[in-house]
Amino acid sequence: MIQSFNLDGKVALVTGGTHGLGMAIATGLAKAGAKIVINDVFEDKLKNAVEEYKQNGIEVAAYSFDVTKEEQVKASVAIIEEEVGGIDILVNNAGIINRTPALDMDVSDFRQVIDIDLVGPFIMSKYVGRGMVKRGSGKIINMCSMMSELGRNSVSAYASAKGGLKMLTRNLATEWAKYNVQVNGIGPGYFATSQTAPIRVDGHPFNEFIINRTPAGKWGDPSDLAGTAVFLSSQASNFVNGQVIYVDGGILATIGKPHGEE
Repeated sequence: MIQSFNLDGKVALVTGGTHGLGMAIATGLAKAGAKIVINDVFEDKLKNAVEEYKQNGIEVAAYSFDVTKEEQVKASVAIIEEEVGGIDILVNNAGIINRTPALDMDVSDFRQVIDIDLVGPFIMSKYVGRGMVKRGSGKIINMCSMMSELGRNSVSAYASAKGGLKMLTRNLATEWAKYNVQVNGIGPGYFATSQTAPIRVDGHPFNEFIINRTPAGKWGDPSDLAGTAVFLSSQASNFVNGQVIYVDGGILATIGKPHGEE
């Protein structure tokens, strides 16, 4: 049974795999045997990430391109498949967030979030998916969010994109299942990363809110995503399609508890 989780010989492309949750997922896939390819638009981030992976005993191939630019994606996917091999696993992880109240948000800023967080995964899936369909196998993982299900102040663009990404996941799964391509999503809860470090200090209102709101009573560790990513990338999930697995410590399972309640 354990062999069905083995990723030996598989090529996995993780967009935005230079830091945070993307790096944690790529590291998990590498430890399961996959050959890792990462991308970013910034050359310096790629260079630093390659070195960090190397320090952890992981060799990665790095390519710089913009996931929102169709011609760049088309060309880069072709180069990756020629230089590294056919892409067996695609993790659409690259994304941004803009925390601005809807009444104050410029339309251009709203569109930018939609473009990167929703249109980007579509473009990537289109061009990587072509090879998967031709070969008759493939795994695509879209990084959804708690905001695929819940609203929150000041993230209207992000929530719109992530809600759309959940439905894109279901639609691509519907279209490509007959070609033995599975398209699923991971919805992370709140994780301890460098980006959240400033708000994870004792006494910070948001830190207290997350700990109180999460049944597990803590922030997630990025490594907690690795098992789910390996499962969705492996033969063990061959009949799982169009699903979003929320790795959230139980947040979506509960309405929460009153402040101060044990």
